[in-house]
Amino acid sequence: MTDEKAGRFPDPHEFQAPPELEGWEEMYPSHHLFSQDRADWEKQQFWYQDKIHAPEPVPPLDLIFQEAWQIALSQYTTRVFCIPPAQGIAQRMVGCYMYICAIAPPPEEIIGEKAALFEKRVFYVFDHYDELWDKWLIKFQALGKEMEALQVPAELPKFVPEDQVLPVPTGCYASYDLIESFDKLVNMMFKGWQYHFEMLNLTYLAYLMFGDVTRNLFPGISESAIGKMVAGAYVSMFRPEEELCRLARLATSMRDVADILKSDDSVDGKVAKLGKIPDGKQWLQEFDKAKDPWFSVSCGSGWFHYEGSWLTNPEIPYSYIKSYVERLENGETIERSLDNINKQRDETVAKYRELIQTDEDRESFDGAYKTIRTIYRYAEDHLFWVEHWFHTIWFSKIRQLGKVLVDNGMIDEVDDIFMFNRYEIPQLLTEVSTAWALGVDIPVRSDFYKTKVAKRKKILEAAREWNPTPALGVPPEEVAEPFTVMLWGVTTDKVKEWLKGFDASTAGDVSEIKGFASSAGVAEGPARVLKALKDLVDLQPGEIIVCPSTNPSWAPVFTKIKAAVTDIGGLTSHAAIVCREYGVPSVTGTGVSTAVIKTGDIIKVDGDTGVVTIVERAG
Repeated sequence: MTDEKAGRFPDPHEFQAPPELEGWEEMYPSHHLFSQDRADWEKQQFWYQDKIHAPEPVPPLDLIFQEAWQIALSQYTTRVFCIPPAQGIAQRMVGCYMYICAIAPPPEEIIGEKAALFEKRVFYVFDHYDELWDKWLIKFQALGKEMEALQVPAELPKFVPEDQVLPVPTGCYASYDLIESFDKLVNMMFKGWQYHFEMLNLTYLAYLMFGDVTRNLFPGISESAIGKMVAGAYVSMFRPEEELCRLARLATSMRDVADILKSDDSVDGKVAKLGKIPDGKQWLQEFDKAKDPWFSVSCGSGWFHYEGSWLTNPEIPYSYIKSYVERLENGETIERSLDNINKQRDETVAKYRELIQTDEDRESFDGAYKTIRTIYRYAEDHLFWVEHWFHTIWFSKIRQLGKVLVDNGMIDEVDDIFMFNRYEIPQLLTEVSTAWALGVDIPVRSDFYKTKVAKRKKILEAAREWNPTPALGVPPEEVAEPFTVMLWGVTTDKVKEWLKGFDASTAGDVSEIKGFASSAGVAEGPARVLKALKDLVDLQPGEIIVCPSTNPSWAPVFTKIKAAVTDIGGLTSHAAIVCREYGVPSVTGTGVSTAVIKTGDIIKVDGDTGVVTIVERAG
């Protein structure tokens, strides 16, 4: 438990997970665990749950994304762009949940060395962003296509085919290909995440710089006003939703097609009926065009294998299209009002710019504004390609390997492969390859692996029922690390609230919650608390989303909700960005909204002040 009097959270080396999670440590690589040989350093850090990237217990193989971003994010800050006072973000696992810490600034002499490199490297990117983005996209798409083209052996043949032996042996066979394919996939995933952070930290840095300039020029300016000045970007992350809008509009011009899509038939039933009429065939062709690449969007965050994508869960895009068709027939607008967002942004910028008194200050403002408007879109532009398109390809390839393991008796279900971390899977593949090479009737340790899968599934299930401490170790007197505040929404006040603890029994007495004023505007309406992805189907038009964190892949619901409230996330979190891009009032980083607010409560969301008021309790 936390100790408010002592002003600290549990020691990371003394904190224990519940007994139902016994053996959880075996699921993760040792370097991701708190260890005695690093105890002196680990005890000096302040660790908090990373509910942005890992809000749920992390299955062993899904940890690869976390491993990859730890290295990539940190190296760009410390070694590549050399942001002077900043260091990296370290990770540790506790009871299947991930904790992170922002490492303290380096010694002054290192800060000085980095400063000499920082200006030259960073401002070059700011000045050449457009051309660098074009090169980035070509490079990343090539990597994704390379992963897509990777051949995973579909089977280990009884005998090698004749054409691989005569007239000249190919030299290596399925036993090697099986092992090599996983190694290649791992290497490509790490490379993809190296690419992921190529300019992302600079996007956040540009926002921080613009925020500092505006606060200095306009004391008392609200964070929502700053956010409004950078909103309005045409980015890839919103393209899947735009494709749904296009398909819905096309359907409404084809009467029979619209009727079929509005029906309660299954997806297969709708496709069968559409395939029998000329307009339906044309519409299905357009649907297929949109699928590659835009329906590679995850149904969730892209971080967990069990979320699936629109490709594997076609009922998701079909349900969105049904809703859009119905709304169009009711005369509603379904698309994001980018023109309106741009107009509000330009008016806000002009209003504040008129207040500037000197040419020097005006030049400072214009320079910072030009930079943030240029590079800001990278945050959501690259997101689709990495965390959705690329991850969807990865999951597909890993499942091909899972099928080989199932076919050879190592595991029972394809997705059981995700119960092993990336260091363990080569062992399974090596054992399968070895047994195949040795000949027939060679035993493998299938019971050993299947027992491990069953145990780990049970542990993960127990972990979902556990509510671990929000932090570990001694918190700093002031949380000042900018990325911690801006992205994760962890502030000094939030940490003090964590220390006090939260009694769920008193939730009904709370009438006001405070967070970040992330997206301007005020809205009032019924709350819809969404604690799991599956709850999204219950969302009704005109409701206010209350959730741990909104997700960019939820874009299709943002044109029918009134506002959004989240437990986690700061001003540069994806939740904040998406809300600003859709002109939806939002308060993020409240910490306790999903525990305090209940579905049906009438709430008022003030995206200008960061206050959420419970106007009337349901029932």
